[in-house]
Amino acid sequence: MAFPKNSFILLFVLICSLSLNAWAKVDMTMEESVEVYLGDSAGIPCQYVFSEQPRAFMIQWFVRNHSSRERIYYGDNAQQIVDDGTDFTGRITVSNIGDKEGVLLTIQDVQLTDEREFFCQVNGMAAGNGEGKTHLRVFDPPMAPVIEGVHAGISVTNELPSRIASCEARNGFPRPNITWYRGISPLTPTHGQINVLILVTRESSGFYTVQSKLQYKVAKEDKDVLFSCEVSYYVPGAVRTAESKGINITVHYPTTVVELWKESPQGLVKEGDTVEIRCQGDGNPPPPFTFNRQQEQETALEASDDTLVLREVTRGDSGVYQCRSLDLDTYEEVMGDMQLIVHYLDPALVVPKDSEIMFKGESLTATCNALSSLQTFTVWFKNGQQVGTGHMLFLQDATYDTAGEYVCEVTVPSLPGLHTSGSVHIIVQGAPQMKDADKEVEMEEGAGKWMNLSCEAHAHPLPTISWTVTGSQSWREVLTSATEHSTISLVSIKVTSDITAFCNATNEMGTEAKSFSISAIPMVTSTAPYSPAEGNGVIIVVVIICVLLLAVLGSVLYFLHKKGKIPCGRSGKQEITKENPNKDGIVVEMKTDTKTEEAVLLKGVNGDKNGPNDQVTMNMKAIR
Repeated sequence: MAFPKNSFILLFVLICSLSLNAWAKVDMTMEESVEVYLGDSAGIPCQYVFSEQPRAFMIQWFVRNHSSRERIYYGDNAQQIVDDGTDFTGRITVSNIGDKEGVLLTIQDVQLTDEREFFCQVNGMAAGNGEGKTHLRVFDPPMAPVIEGVHAGISVTNELPSRIASCEARNGFPRPNITWYRGISPLTPTHGQINVLILVTRESSGFYTVQSKLQYKVAKEDKDVLFSCEVSYYVPGAVRTAESKGINITVHYPTTVVELWKESPQGLVKEGDTVEIRCQGDGNPPPPFTFNRQQEQETALEASDDTLVLREVTRGDSGVYQCRSLDLDTYEEVMGDMQLIVHYLDPALVVPKDSEIMFKGESLTATCNALSSLQTFTVWFKNGQQVGTGHMLFLQDATYDTAGEYVCEVTVPSLPGLHTSGSVHIIVQGAPQMKDADKEVEMEEGAGKWMNLSCEAHAHPLPTISWTVTGSQSWREVLTSATEHSTISLVSIKVTSDITAFCNATNEMGTEAKSFSISAIPMVTSTAPYSPAEGNGVIIVVVIICVLLLAVLGSVLYFLHKKGKIPCGRSGKQEITKENPNKDGIVVEMKTDTKTEEAVLLKGVNGDKNGPNDQVTMNMKAIR
C-alpha cells in the first residue's frame, strides 16, 4: 500500500520533533491477551497517555505474520484507513474507547488463523510515541471423546502391559489433553505397569485431533472395573472437561477354585429321581470339566459341558462325585467334590404274611417294617379307618368283627415322595354266631298274610343255614347269600296260625340257633267299626218284617180256602188256575215249615247275621 505524500512529510516532522524533544513520552496500556471463541467478535483495547498534549498524532495497528509484522490499520486526525490485502481486510474496525484516551480494535468472525500478536503504535510527534501488544487467543471445544476397548480377552499372565483401549478427541483448538481413569482413579504412566501412547494430528482446517492408547498390565480384580478417558480443553477464562463412557474389558485368569453342587431336585434325593450336578470354576474363560466318582477316579462320567445328569438314581448312585478342571495356560488341575445321598424306602414287610387264621378269643401281634435311610412313620388302616400307629398292631380277644384286611402305610415325614404299604388278611375261625341268639324274637301278623324272616350268621368256615317252621306249611326260602365271613338267609312264611320258626347255623366248629315266635291275628272282613247294639237292632227289624209277611200270606191262604178256591189234599198242595186257558199258566208251590220259622225267630233273637231268606225255599215251575 502506498503512503500519501503528506504522510511522509508528517512522519519526517515527527522524527525531527522526537530528536529535539527526547524527554517527551507516551504511556501505553494494553492487555496481555484477549480470549475469544471461534466465530465470535474480539475487541482489543489500546490506551495511551501523552506527557504533553500533542498537536497531532497518528495510530497504526500491526499484526505479527511469522517473523515479520504487517500493518492492518492507519489513522490520524484526518483519516482512518484499513489496509487492503490482509487477512483482516473487511473484518476490522477501530473506534474510540468512550471517555478514555485510546482506541478499540474490533475483529469480526474470528478465525483460527487470527491467533497472533496485535501491535498498537501511537506517534504524537514532539509529544512522544509508544507501542504496546496483545496476544489474541482463539478457542473451539473438541467433540466428545470416543473410547473403544479391545474385543479379545487379556490374560493376567502376560508379562508386559497389554493394549486395552483407545480414546480420541477430534477437532479441538487449542490442542486438548486426554487422561485415563480406572474407575474414579486417574492413571499415570508407570514403568512395567501403565503406558500411554499419544498421537496428535493437526487437521488442514487448523483443528487438533488427539488419539491416546492405554497399555495396562491387567489383574483378576480388573474384571469388574470400568475404564474411561477424560478430555480437558481450554475455553475463554476457564478449563473444561468431557468424560467418555466406561467400558469393561475381558480379563482371562486361571481357575483356582472349583465348586460342585446339586442343581436339582431341590431338597433330599430319593430313588427314581433325576439328579443334575453342576460344576463351576472361578477362572475365565471357564475351563473344560471332567466328572467322575471318587470310587472310580479313572472312569469319566458322560456329561454336557458343566452339567452331569443322573437319571432314575438308586441307592447305588450314592457317593462322592468329583469335578476336575485343567487350565490350558498353566496346565494346573483343580478339583471340587460333593457328597450325593440317594434316600430309599424298601417295600413293607408284614408279619404274618398274606393271611392269618385266629380262633375266637385269641390275640395276635402283627408287625410292619420297611427298611429306609430316613426315619419312617407307620399307620394301620381297616376299611379306610385308622386303627393304629407304629410298626406293631395288637389284636386282642378276637371276634368276628376282628376279621378283615389290615393295611399298613409307611411314609417318610422328611421326604413325602417316599411311601410304601403292605397288608395282612385276618380270618377269625369259630362256631357260628348270631346276634341276640339267646332271645326269642316275638312278632305278630295278620292271619293269611306272608311274613319275611331273616337270619345272619358269622363264622369261619362259612356256616350253612337251615330253617324249621311249625304252624305253617306254606313257607319257602327266597334268598341266601354269603360274604367272606357270614351267611344270610331269608324265608317267606304264610301266617295261617301261630308259628314257631328256628334258624339253625352250622359249620364244622359248632351250631347256633335262633327262634322266632309269630302270633296270628284273625282277619276282620268289615272295614267299618263293629257295634253290637247296632247289629242286634237290624236283626230284630228283619225278623219282625218276616213274621208280618208270613202272617199276611197265611191270612190270604186261609181266606181262599174258605171260599173254596183252593182244593186241599194230603200233600197240603193247592193249584191255582187262571181263567184264561189260552195263555200259559204259572203254578207256584210254596212250603212252609213251622220249625224253620221258629228257628228264624230264635236266630234273630240270638244275633245271627244270616237273613230270613236263608230259611225260606221257593220252587217255581213254569207250565206251558
